[in-house]
Amino acid sequence: LTVVVDLNVAIAVGVVMASMLFMHRMAELQDVELGPGPMVGEDEDEPAPAEPLDVVMQDGVLCVLLLRDKPPAVSAWLPWALDIDGRSLPAAAAAPAQVTLEQRLQTLREAVVQRQWFDPWLFELDDDAAPAEVVAPWAAGFALAAERWPLPLRRGPAGDEALALIYQYLDPDDWPVAASLAERIDELEPPGTLAEAVEDLVRAVLLLSDLTGPRAAAARPGARARRS
Repeated sequence: LTVVVDLNVAIAVGVVMASMLFMHRMAELQDVELGPGPMVGEDEDEPAPAEPLDVVMQDGVLCVLLLRDKPPAVSAWLPWALDIDGRSLPAAAAAPAQVTLEQRLQTLREAVVQRQWFDPWLFELDDDAAPAEVVAPWAAGFALAAERWPLPLRRGPAGDEALALIYQYLDPDDWPVAASLAERIDELEPPGTLAEAVEDLVRAVLLLSDLTGPRAAAARPGARARRS
């Protein structure tokens, strides 16, 4: 593909293909019945099917995992990735999705360590969708994972700057961290395009990597300031 078109297009196509494969594997999990036990109101003989997070939220979750010097074991985070209630799937059913998630985690980790750009997995909505709508599920996945596995981050100007770039896309009434960052978020310029919103997510992960997890020698990127 790179022989025919430029590298940026080739990378974009690769991201889309990987996302489609992952979505296919997630869809397969929804047909898997699992335990322990039935949920309230359900027949005891019919365990509820798995309810995996969507691929966009998964990408946000993985970025939290890589931002730890000692990430939780796969056995700790995989059940929550593949089922919203954290129920364990049969090994044979979970294996394909586990391979995809671990490969994606490694790709993200390498990009962050080398301070390279990475493309968050996102679903582009209709043409009228605001950039914030597109990236909000990614931010929600990040926030969910950060609640379950808190980042080893001491709150301060640098950390708040990075977190604000992500939590600006979440409702402060639903997310206490977003509410606590209200003053810092108000200083940011809302993204005018999807490209700017994506830049916020990538920049935030790189900023946080300087404070919590994989680090590199390159200079720390800054955040956009609100236009006067």
